Amino acid sequence: MATSADEHFVTTVDNVMEPTCWGCGLLLILPSYTPTFKCGWCGAITSQNIWKQESKYSCWRRLRDRCFVCVLLVFMLFVICGGVWAVYPVIFSISYFYGVFHLTIAIVLSISTLSTFSLAAFCCAGTPPSIMWGSYPLVGSGDLENYTFCHYCSKPKSPRSHHCRTCGICILDMDHHCPFIGNCVGAANHRHFITFLISTVVSTIYVAIMSINVGLQIWPPLTLSSHNRLHGSSTDMALTIMREIILALLNSAELLSTRGLLLIYLFVACISVNVGLSVLLWQQLCFIYKGNTYLSHLASQGSEQDGVKDCQNLFRFFGCSYSVSRYLPIIRTSPKTHKK
Repeated sequence: MATSADEHFVTTVDNVMEPTCWGCGLLLILPSYTPTFKCGWCGAITSQNIWKQESKYSCWRRLRDRCFVCVLLVFMLFVICGGVWAVYPVIFSISYFYGVFHLTIAIVLSISTLSTFSLAAFCCAGTPPSIMWGSYPLVGSGDLENYTFCHYCSKPKSPRSHHCRTCGICILDMDHHCPFIGNCVGAANHRHFITFLISTVVSTIYVAIMSINVGLQIWPPLTLSSHNRLHGSSTDMALTIMREIILALLNSAELLSTRGLLLIYLFVACISVNVGLSVLLWQQLCFIYKGNTYLSHLASQGSEQDGVKDCQNLFRFFGCSYSVSRYLPIIRTSPKTHKK
């Protein structure tokens, strides 16, 4: 049994079937129990799985993502506007130059955080390249090597793509789906996402420091009620002092203005957000250093397949085509000279 003049497949199988390659349309004779097969012409992988449909919860996940995006935008605007209102009148009262300097820093960090968030949330995460498929004369040899067919969106899926059931599309080099930006993190917006994390971590540290600085300026003086009754062992004295300081802080907090209470909230919120985002940023940078994404890391668990660990991965990720060593003096390769 032969197919064409160029390719000849001769076989004798009892229980046979003739599956059609979705990539080039050629027929192959395979055993009926074969779950998948790879086309010998175009290299596409065909699966015998049943047709899949989108989950009925996809619309609810998209609605959840939109709510998260709105809440995060409101929180960022609240921190920016509330911080300006609570901090900078006190800063400008100290020194005009001091106030202008810190206001410039705040404007730069705010624009950087909001712009990178918008790019990560509202830009396409990256779709697989559009290729020709389905017809033997148009599909050349090896054009669809290791391509699979996505049964959700009915399109070819490259080996570097993953289908996101929340977004409903295949994403190129998908790292993960982040509900807080309402978008996937993929080839097109991964750099914007990392820049957003860096900008947010720096901004929260700056807001926390400024909150402490201004809070010390406007906090009411502490009054210790039992400083004359400190006696006994050193442990008892330390516990008494700590108890008196806590009570004095609580009593003085009642005298704080709205500005002071807002500064306390900004400090606690920024520290909490900073801890979580710092862990996420460190994890992302570790994956980039290893040449992986989060999904590829999960897929390689239990196997020895792993990316090449190199700082060049970080330079390439951030758009640096040349390593820093190219701009440094060449020491290791230069010939050694000896003075007589």
